[in-house]
Amino acid sequence: MISEKNTLIGHIVESNGSEFVAQLISEEEGFVPEVTIDGNNLRIGQIGSYLMVRQAGIFVLVIVEAMWQEQDPEGELLRMVRVNPLGEITAKGGFDRGVAHYPTTGAEIHLVTAATLDILFTKYSAADFNVGKLSAFDTVDVFLDPDAFFGRHAAILGQSGSGKSWSVTSFVQSTLRTMPNAHVIILDLHGEYGAKDWDPSTSPPFPADKVRCIKASDLEMPYWLLTYEELNEMLVDDDDPNASVQIAFIRGALLELKREANEHLNLGHITVDSPIYFSLEDLYKKIRYANETTADFGKTKTALTGKFDQMMVRLLSRMNDTRYNFLLRPEKRISSETLPQLLRDFVGLGEPRANVTVLDLSAVPFDVQPVVTSQIARLAFEFNFWNPQCREFPLFLVAEEAHSYIPRGSGAGYKGTKLSFERIAKAGRKYAVGLCVVSQRPKELSETVLSQCSSFVCLRITNPDDQEYVRELVPDSARGILESLTSLAQGEAIAVGEAVPMPVRFRVTMPDPPPNAQSIEYAQMWSRGPEEADVEHIADCWRRQHR
Repeated sequence: MISEKNTLIGHIVESNGSEFVAQLISEEEGFVPEVTIDGNNLRIGQIGSYLMVRQAGIFVLVIVEAMWQEQDPEGELLRMVRVNPLGEITAKGGFDRGVAHYPTTGAEIHLVTAATLDILFTKYSAADFNVGKLSAFDTVDVFLDPDAFFGRHAAILGQSGSGKSWSVTSFVQSTLRTMPNAHVIILDLHGEYGAKDWDPSTSPPFPADKVRCIKASDLEMPYWLLTYEELNEMLVDDDDPNASVQIAFIRGALLELKREANEHLNLGHITVDSPIYFSLEDLYKKIRYANETTADFGKTKTALTGKFDQMMVRLLSRMNDTRYNFLLRPEKRISSETLPQLLRDFVGLGEPRANVTVLDLSAVPFDVQPVVTSQIARLAFEFNFWNPQCREFPLFLVAEEAHSYIPRGSGAGYKGTKLSFERIAKAGRKYAVGLCVVSQRPKELSETVLSQCSSFVCLRITNPDDQEYVRELVPDSARGILESLTSLAQGEAIAVGEAVPMPVRFRVTMPDPPPNAQSIEYAQMWSRGPEEADVEHIADCWRRQHR
């Protein structure tokens, strides 16, 4: 029920379909700039705070968008606030998004108590997916709807140092505490969620019996799992005048090699995209033979002679590049029969079993990351696409630093990656594959991916372009609260979308233990840190392409 405390602060003077304007009571009527409610100090009219409009049994929850002063014709100071309606609190104590009963002028506007705010999260509290506490009421827990957050895609956005990694860690820790059969896959680009070989003091921020950290090199996502399109993207230069010839040749060669290598499996129908083994060395031999074949004892060139010069250079350079060994020179995944074990390791069903699979990509060079992340996203989708019990085995993929491999534009080398993630964004819900993109540059992220996110957790963002882009993604009723994006403290966030009953400004629960993402202490290191660096070791790591 709604509190009957004396919380009156003003009256509605203007009302339309999207916002209300209220005049606050005067000092003679008892106006004070700050009051204490339920032990919390509240500033009257603070941007982003909640108020309640009451009239004839109607209770409309609103959020403060702006406050200003003006003078009436008699010179009296008037304090005004503009508020956006969020929803109605029903007679039974529930909360409904949207407003069916609009107040008229003269309706009372009240402060909101902690007890009233608790009502808003009652619906979600049963799942106990607790992520923090309201900034204005540190006694009110913030709960997210896990079905909406995990199943309808989410985005965690904020500039560097705002607390994105802490938020991800906190959310996953809460997930593991309340949902013991969760299956979460984290693309860890900077080694923040696992132990670092060179620093024995680090450890995963999740319980040891619930997490498995796997390096990309150890997982081995072999080349033979690449789709025909991805293989072409890796081998064929679109600017090569012989590109069309090369693409056609690869198709025929690929089908032949796959059929020959897998006759013992009796698979029947085989396509160029069938996830089965073929020899990359044999593919190279076929390409070289076609490129060098002539007629009339070498006097006449064939239709394919010399058409693969650039492709051969491209393929050989990648096969000899140690950074691609996990993909092009697998040691474990050397037959079609190894696919089930790869999938088990990927989703946490291998040994040891795990609820969280952290894929450590910190040692993967930047120019190779698109290939790796594309494979990971596609594996997640394909696993449940072909799983007849996918609804009983939902997956959740967390894409850290997503802007670096799911770009907004159509740059070279990102086609396959964008396709993989956009497919999850558009169709993943049908097959129980959820996606969370984490980024410090939302404007640089794929529009398709962000448009499919139903929930947003926004931490501090100071870049004007990114701020405006985020505002355009959310409903009109939430734009007012997003005006405070620049003033958020570290670890403080604004949540909007389907996973929350209303736009919420809250402090994320501090993860315990935290991720390995602490800021570098420049002052301390430059004052009392080491004077030397192991340059020989650095050079050796660079030469070997191994961190």
